[in-house]
Amino acid sequence: MDNEDSPSDSTNGVLTKPRRVSRFRAFDRLLPLFSPGERLFLYILILIFGISAFALLAGANASVSVTIPSRGGSLTEGEVGPVRFLNPVIAMSQADADLTALVYSGLTRALPDGSLVGDLAESYTISTDGMTYTFKLRPNATFQDGQALTSADVAFTVAAAQNPDIKSPLRADWEGVVVSTPDAHTVVFKLPRAYAPFIHNTTMGILPKHLWNNVSSEEFPFSPINTHPIGTGPYQVSDVQTDSTGSVTRYDLAPFRSFALGEPFVGRITLLFYPNEDAMLTAFDQGRIDAVAGIDPAVLKSIKRSDVQTITTALTRVFGVFFNQSHAAVLADPAVRGALDTAIDKQRLVEMVLSGYGVPLVGPVPPTSASGRSHTINVATAYTDDSIAAAQLILTKAGWKHDTATNTWTSAKGLSLSFTLATADPSELVATANAVATAWKALGATVAVQVYPLSDLNATVIRPRNYDAILFGEVVGRELDFFAFWHSSQRNDPGLNLALYANPQVDTLLTQARATTDTEERQKIYDQFATLVEKDRPAVFLYAPEFLYEVPKGLKGVSLDAISAPGERFYNVYQWYTDTESVWSIFTDRSPDTTL
Repeated sequence: MDNEDSPSDSTNGVLTKPRRVSRFRAFDRLLPLFSPGERLFLYILILIFGISAFALLAGANASVSVTIPSRGGSLTEGEVGPVRFLNPVIAMSQADADLTALVYSGLTRALPDGSLVGDLAESYTISTDGMTYTFKLRPNATFQDGQALTSADVAFTVAAAQNPDIKSPLRADWEGVVVSTPDAHTVVFKLPRAYAPFIHNTTMGILPKHLWNNVSSEEFPFSPINTHPIGTGPYQVSDVQTDSTGSVTRYDLAPFRSFALGEPFVGRITLLFYPNEDAMLTAFDQGRIDAVAGIDPAVLKSIKRSDVQTITTALTRVFGVFFNQSHAAVLADPAVRGALDTAIDKQRLVEMVLSGYGVPLVGPVPPTSASGRSHTINVATAYTDDSIAAAQLILTKAGWKHDTATNTWTSAKGLSLSFTLATADPSELVATANAVATAWKALGATVAVQVYPLSDLNATVIRPRNYDAILFGEVVGRELDFFAFWHSSQRNDPGLNLALYANPQVDTLLTQARATTDTEERQKIYDQFATLVEKDRPAVFLYAPEFLYEVPKGLKGVSLDAISAPGERFYNVYQWYTDTESVWSIFTDRSPDTTL
């Protein structure tokens, strides 16, 4: 009988290793002893055991695994060109600002929720009087060419922004600020007066002094570094393509592995440039690009792609009709301003002009989030019978007389309800002006709409304050600084107080808000400011438009809150991802409940 422990034997005088009988062979010899039914039952038990063991192992793996973003994938986005100044100091167009936001980074970085974190700076402190800001740079921060970042680079960038010969659009943000650099990793900003929103200025991208130091002010806009930038941002330029005229048609960007907040996940971002929005949208509809930003809400209806999603967020912009009461005496009557405000159904206006992608306003403070509407309502007018009736009642109570035959109004002083409404030529503004004027004409006002090219409007209408009423927008910004728009000192050019508004209480509040670093306290001040302005009605506040961003459904991590400019959508671009992987939680510092 075979035995696993049988002694070694000798065959022909040769010692051989003891033979062992396989347990599987023994199992095979036992199977014939079972009946067919018993064998079937045994096979079923074995199958059940195998499945259970696999399920237990899978469950154990799932309980200790998390899904996290992995590096890879790509995103191709369309831009309306040309692109000229990939430079945080002189970026002008949306294409300039978008690329600058990807390639450069500042001392701080804004998060989608509006808060700030250190970017190139590992920490900062603010003096008790709110006039001195001290930043400590990350000791290992580098530019994309490998050169170390130092405080000298920061000082150089601020000096460029302050230089009147360079004509930076950010010059006003840095006016009067004195910069000192005690050592290579410390930067100190001394302000001429306390200004709480100043901290947001430190999101400005930093230029590499070693590349720009020998570029004169006259050559600054023409330097080739403007189209082949080197920054410290999440992405760096890997390839540039141009057409026969030398105009840039394509930028390929690769992740900057030494980015201060961590290497980005998306493996490549490509920006393609088009001569106009129609050409870009055609490319998008044909699937040649994955994403477009800041598009007109009206075109959404024509997009047929099912593989994209629309991300919306509020723009911190306030659109309204601002009254120049000294230019048109009729608008100095509070009843007239109140009636003009009441006549407009602002939700219907948003549906008409913005296809629902906007938030109606009653005051000067923009919303902090999108409306969340379904955007399916179609309306023909920006007023209703009820809104017109309520507006007429206001005029009647104030002593105005209505001639029903001519649908006109006359005051007790002999004034006619007649004035002009000026605006710029972008289609959205023209549509809004016409909708508002139609509502006021239904009320009985005589309104003449005057449309100007934007440059002409600024030079011949806004700067000399040559208008009865003007429809325009205010870019309030993420920091919500209303000083330039409503303080009485800003009534004349170059101030932006288009309503020529003057209220001593408001002046005091706005000055106080600028010096208040506590966010909650500053919000209380702005609430008081808004209440006073709404009571005085120096303008008819209409809406805050929403920002529309069409992106692939597979792109994750895009988080937008209220933004003031399209380029701000890239603030958390380093957290975007298209690919994921499952790993055991012990191999990652992300807990399951905080995984992206």
